[in-house]
Amino acid sequence: MSVIVQRYASALADVAVERKSADQFRRELASFANAYEESADLRHFLQSPAIDRRDKHGVIEKLAPRIGMGDSVRNFVFILIDHRRTGLIEGLRIAFDEELKKREGIAQAAVISARELSDAEKRDLIGALERVTGKRIEAAYGLDPELVGGAVVRIGSTIYDGSVREQLNRLRAQLETE
Repeated sequence: MSVIVQRYASALADVAVERKSADQFRRELASFANAYEESADLRHFLQSPAIDRRDKHGVIEKLAPRIGMGDSVRNFVFILIDHRRTGLIEGLRIAFDEELKKREGIAQAAVISARELSDAEKRDLIGALERVTGKRIEAAYGLDPELVGGAVVRIGSTIYDGSVREQLNRLRAQLETE
């Protein structure tokens, strides 16, 4: 993620948190990002250097109530237009969401297991991860039958490998050194 995207996302997050409207800002920015991605005409219009920024502001002014975009996010889009950064909108939406989650103490976990985990196993795993990290965990689950058993969890750049495959590899390494 670029430094520019992160700066814009952080600035918007500052305003969202200050106004205690993080979820509202998240929805509004996502709504604009969806409209932007779905409409080639809107993308070309907003990215064209031949079109005056006041005309672009006018279109956003008319579009905002239709897609449920409030004044703060609308003004943020105006800033993107003024600085010719509308092409960054999808990355901004993702960075903004990540920034809000970081400020809310939420960590994303990718959990890969050998088989489908039961609801009780998921609860226990999430509870253990929350105790270890001190953060609230939101998990996405996947399957990899080659793990044999257990699970591998990635939170940011940290990997917790509790798979049977990894345990067998450690045992093999230990036996080779003896």
